Amino acid sequence: MILRDRVAIVTGAGSGIGRAGALIMAREGAHVIAADIDFMNAEETVSQITEAGGSAESLVVDVTDDKALESGIAAVVLRHGRIDILHNHAGAQVAGDLEQVTIDGFDRSWGLNVRAHFMASRLVMPIMKKAGKGVILNTSSSSGVLYDREMIAYTTTKHAVIAMTRQMAGDYAKFGIRVNALCPGWVDTPFNEPFIAQMGGRGAIESYIADKVPLGRWADVSEIAEPILFLVSDRSSYMTGQILVVDGGETVV
Repeated sequence: MILRDRVAIVTGAGSGIGRAGALIMAREGAHVIAADIDFMNAEETVSQITEAGGSAESLVVDVTDDKALESGIAAVVLRHGRIDILHNHAGAQVAGDLEQVTIDGFDRSWGLNVRAHFMASRLVMPIMKKAGKGVILNTSSSSGVLYDREMIAYTTTKHAVIAMTRQMAGDYAKFGIRVNALCPGWVDTPFNEPFIAQMGGRGAIESYIADKVPLGRWADVSEIAEPILFLVSDRSSYMTGQILVVDGGETVV
């Protein structure tokens, strides 16, 4: 088990990629704090982990609420005395071009996709600095390196996550802390519903993926979980400030 005895916080762990990442970390020995705004989803992730013989607990928190996030992280430190891994995954897709997107939608996207990553990282950094080690993984997207049709809020925030990741990595490498970003492509989860609706339904998105993605298909969450494990484990011990794109080849065409 390559994460034995490590304590990992995963935000947005109640479904999709976040859950898959939490499950694989627990499988490899980490004690996982499954953080999510939805109690039932967080508890379901914990249940799946414990039923498989792993160790986990839920943390119900709105990551855009600074005080709630600070209290939640402080409680984890009080119970466990350490935080070895932070996977900032919680996010939102908000559709619309410059004129169509609502201002509230843009602000919500920024708050969840960027600012919440910033705040969680800021809160765990003193603990990691004291330990002289730690790993932060920020979820960006292939939309962070590509144009994404009529998705200005999402694309802007995901580009920002990459810039923030590189900045944090450069500033904190001297403390033994690694910071990388994951850029998933098309992964078949409910997270894509806003874009599917914008594209005109499931059939339209299937045609789009078949045309634009060289592998010609969606990814399964399990195909994203393995890269997550690589990035949060010692398998990537000499890797920081890097962007790992897992997109079926979309960015090469």
